[in-house]
Amino acid sequence: MKLYAPWEKAFKRVATPFEHFIHAQTTTGIILMGMTLLALLLANSPLTENYAHFFHTKIDFNVGSWELSHTLHHWINDGLMAIFFFIIGLEIKREILVGELSNIKVAMLPILAAIGGMVFPALIYLGINAGTQGAGGWGIPMATDIAFAISALVLLGKRVPTALVTFLIALAIVDDLGAVLVIALFYTEQIHILPLALAGGAFLVMVALNRFGIHMILPYFIVGLFMWFFMLESGVHATIAGVIAAMAIPSKPKEAPVDFTRDTRNLLDEYDSYPVATDHMMHEQQKAILLNITDRIDAVGTPAARLEHDLHLPVALIVIPLFALANAGISINFSSIGTTIMEPVSIGIIAGLILGKVLGIFGVAWLAIKLKIAILPEESSMQQIFGVAFLGGIGFTMSIFVADLAFVHSPELIFQAKVGILVASLFAGLFGYFWLRFVAKSY
Repeated sequence: MKLYAPWEKAFKRVATPFEHFIHAQTTTGIILMGMTLLALLLANSPLTENYAHFFHTKIDFNVGSWELSHTLHHWINDGLMAIFFFIIGLEIKREILVGELSNIKVAMLPILAAIGGMVFPALIYLGINAGTQGAGGWGIPMATDIAFAISALVLLGKRVPTALVTFLIALAIVDDLGAVLVIALFYTEQIHILPLALAGGAFLVMVALNRFGIHMILPYFIVGLFMWFFMLESGVHATIAGVIAAMAIPSKPKEAPVDFTRDTRNLLDEYDSYPVATDHMMHEQQKAILLNITDRIDAVGTPAARLEHDLHLPVALIVIPLFALANAGISINFSSIGTTIMEPVSIGIIAGLILGKVLGIFGVAWLAIKLKIAILPEESSMQQIFGVAFLGGIGFTMSIFVADLAFVHSPELIFQAKVGILVASLFAGLFGYFWLRFVAKSY
């Protein structure tokens, strides 16, 4: 007997974590596109000064004589983006433990393709900018925007096999790991040893919490917050704390799935043994059984899985859109846009994200398959890998992030970099989408 109105269809269907992940990335991509357009409109409208002033508003935290003061733009890039990098860390960990990267035979193709997709763009950029002021931006075209790339692929629906989507996700996650390492190793101006050591100590505390079997999220949040602050003070970009913290979050359940199934069945049998009152109220013992089942659900789940599931939507709806709004707004003088695109920094980024990604991803994948080091994703073709290589040229979020770090003291070079990123990402996304839709055939 139904006591309430029917549930919405979305809640009737059981979605896998993989489907949740794709849905979250697609949502991010769609919202990201809208916020990027809004940022460009604001930056090229009469509100441009208000737009710039808003994100340069100072936000201060004071405790006695201690003060932490940064602009809103800085808080978004160093604070909120740490949550984005935390999600990246959880995704990397999941893929290594139980995902595509856990099987070396399946993982070999996206790993090699991702490495090629990082090395070739960097080399092409350096070839164009060697010896110039913009040479330090070689890390900009290495990145792939996972949200935009997956969104473009998902829009194709059944025209592309599921294995191809999985290949792109694994490739983008390896690419994200590479970007994190590049930021940590090459885009740190000055390192302060004491705060860095304290950040390391905070990480060890989180590892100890994991080893002692602590599954409550609050202790990890508190210690992780301290680690983020110490990392901020150390000179290493604070967002790296997000990735490192993710590695310490427990990924093993307290209760084995087999035990959960047996115990839950017994509890449900006990629940059914109590008579139902005429007013449909539960017996007190039934309420206790339901609480017991809830505790067992928490025990069979993991903090890493819960955090990844719970944070994807806030990151998709708040963190990434705010980042796009704060960073994608560039004031374009259309009379001189041709000159800007022809600057070495812009050319290097465009060539890197388009030519470099295709040579790196498609070229290395083709070579690995020919040498029998790796195998094609199931039901996929090399034509489709070629299209995916173009989608890998959508740099956007990570590329803009690296550009702000690479040219922190040069607004002019940041502007040239962002123009190059927008042009390359737009071309790569459209070409990759239309290639996969109208040209590429499945195996």
